[in-house]
Amino acid sequence: MYRKHRKKKKIIIILIAIFLSFFILFYSLSSNRQLTIVESILKDGAMLVLKGVMLPFTSLNADKDVNQTESYLIQKNLNVHLEEEIEQLKETLSLNQTLTGYDVVNATVITRNKAYWYQTLTIDKGSKDGLRKNMVVITKNGLIGKLQKVTAYSSEVKLITANDVNNKVSVSIATTTGETTALLSGYDKENNLVLISGVDSLVDIQEGDIVTTSGLGGMFPRGIYIGEVKTITNDKYGLSKTLGVSTNQNFNNIHYVTVLKEEKN
Repeated sequence: MYRKHRKKKKIIIILIAIFLSFFILFYSLSSNRQLTIVESILKDGAMLVLKGVMLPFTSLNADKDVNQTESYLIQKNLNVHLEEEIEQLKETLSLNQTLTGYDVVNATVITRNKAYWYQTLTIDKGSKDGLRKNMVVITKNGLIGKLQKVTAYSSEVKLITANDVNNKVSVSIATTTGETTALLSGYDKENNLVLISGVDSLVDIQEGDIVTTSGLGGMFPRGIYIGEVKTITNDKYGLSKTLGVSTNQNFNNIHYVTVLKEEKN
């Protein structure tokens, strides 16, 4: 009886720890303001709790009487996800071999707030790893965003899919007649397209034209791949075009990322 009581107490403590950790992380994700020192410490602590808290569940689950068919399906699903993560990790390590001109930091995605799914994600590296606000974040499929908030042991990534007026990125579109610049300014969630605005209506844009970062403004290095033009829409005055750009990135399935710290001398 005493053992059962201790086990229940242990489960309750773990559940409370998980709840508090998610609350702290999600609260910080839901605000664009800078974190206070206290909030940064709490967020780092919450991240460490989340990374370690699943270990006791592994032993607890071993005592449960799980239906064999359900157990097989759970294991099969788990194996699929593990294979996806392993493949992404291999791609991340392979990407590092091509980024010889930069100091890079590889990081793991810790959590995402479902209410802001296309806005931000949190990674397990921070200022202790040399990361700073506004550093560029990519995967082998191209640009995904930049660091918005950095604490000692974690960082928040503002995704390019965030519909935020302060999240515009200067881009370059390679056309048959040369390059033209515009702004990445939004995301069409329904069609899974990044939106490019401010394209001169006189510029000949074709489906399949490649879009990369332009390097203008000094925020993002030049030449980082974003995607290909899929849709072209003229505004009602015929003065400019809005482009829908298809990326190779599955923003619903990001496990590992690479942060570009700085160019090597």
